[in-house]
Amino acid sequence: MTEPRVVAITGASSGIGEATARRLAADGHRVLLGARRTDRLAALTAEITAAGGTADCRPLDVTDPVSVQEFVAAARELHGRLDVLVNNAGVMPLSPLNALRTDEWDRMIDVNLRGVLHGFAAALPVMAAQGGGHLITVASVGAHEVVPTAAVYCATKFAVRALSEGLRQESDGSLRVTVVSPGVTTSELADHIGDPDAREAMRAYRAVALPAEAVADAIAYALAQPPHVDVNEIVVRPAGSAQ
Repeated sequence: MTEPRVVAITGASSGIGEATARRLAADGHRVLLGARRTDRLAALTAEITAAGGTADCRPLDVTDPVSVQEFVAAARELHGRLDVLVNNAGVMPLSPLNALRTDEWDRMIDVNLRGVLHGFAAALPVMAAQGGGHLITVASVGAHEVVPTAAVYCATKFAVRALSEGLRQESDGSLRVTVVSPGVTTSELADHIGDPDAREAMRAYRAVALPAEAVADAIAYALAQPPHVDVNEIVVRPAGSAQ
């Protein structure tokens, strides 16, 4: 069994974040859950605790650097350290560029890209001071390919993959860096697509989808490797999917 670690998870109130919280807590890790929907966080924390796991939660807005700093500080206050940060929070309001839904572009950049940078900025000094850590970021197959209506979304995921690779190259070996890129996965992301044509296209696109637990398993695999093994990239898709 992997040595228990202190793991902070952003976007933990649903989807991949929620599944990851359950999986890592079941593996014996101490999890700190963050998201804006605190009622869901509280329910999930209670469920994990009732099952014998160790879980706490804090309100978190990844677009606010102070909120992210406080989230990381909470892990240290609770457990004295932060071993793993799972940057999972993300949004996906797809639309064609000529629809000019610029508010949605800004939202994707703020959450998907700046949110990850805020996580890095909060966690890196802590991990450097304690002599190591693991930064795991949930990207997307959209970090490897571009499809219509997803140009801005894919741009944020390409950027996150580039940032993670740059951080890996800059590391002295004490810091592990992993990007997990899921294909179509069951989640709430598609429910928030405002453009009607993009929403209908995504419903067809998502006819074959991974359960969120499959992505949680990939995260658990990367975390479980011995310290000298750094799993840098995992791409996980539904079997038989072309995307």
